[in-house]
Amino acid sequence: MPEPARELAEDALYRDPLLAQFYDAANGWAADFDYCTGLARDARAILDLGCGTGELTAALSAGRDVVGVDPAAAMLEIAARRPGGERVEWVEADARTVRLDRRFDLVLLTGHAFQVFLTTEDQRAALATIAAHLAPGGRFIFDSRNPAYRSWENWTKRAGSREIEHPEHGRIEAWNESVYDEATDILTYENGFRVIATGQDLSASAQIRYTAKDALERLSGDAGLAVDIWLGDWEGNPFHTMAKEIIPIGRLA
Repeated sequence: MPEPARELAEDALYRDPLLAQFYDAANGWAADFDYCTGLARDARAILDLGCGTGELTAALSAGRDVVGVDPAAAMLEIAARRPGGERVEWVEADARTVRLDRRFDLVLLTGHAFQVFLTTEDQRAALATIAAHLAPGGRFIFDSRNPAYRSWENWTKRAGSREIEHPEHGRIEAWNESVYDEATDILTYENGFRVIATGQDLSASAQIRYTAKDALERLSGDAGLAVDIWLGDWEGNPFHTMAKEIIPIGRLA
């Protein structure tokens, strides 16, 4: 029996404007931003699924036809206001079901957005969306944390506590804690923020799923996608058993 679908935009971390405003400060881009901009160099039409606050999406939009899709209106509001945001077509929609009746040279699903799909049926639907929007000769890329690396072991209570700088609120104390279910491969985590100047506290929880490479390879093939390269990190190194990331790059089969 198919596992029930879940409403992705229900997570307050992304839906609540008060929490969404801390997303960029707490989740900065690094080598993944550089790799994706390089991959997009020859693409004229780009679809960014799960674009969030749109930092990468907007950066790719100069001289290109770029569409950013996300189910959370609070994130898209931030995206539309950022420099370059006026060049992007922002679409509030679910990556499992959105159909734009258009094909793209590059389809992105990065920032570990693939992991918000908690059931195999949801993962199949997201991969089908990628296939439905890829132009012949186009490429796709997505990323998922490698369960063998066990990154959740570093997300113990308050282990991630740190101070970050927010452009509007100044110094912020950010923290996270998590619980991993070995039976389902689902991590339930809570992110919290405290504005040091005012003492305001905000927190919310969300869930992500860890999926092994062999399962991702099988699901990609079932969706009509062919993976040409499996990376193990955003520096471009090949995947290996204990790699931190699972990053497939491919095309239509």
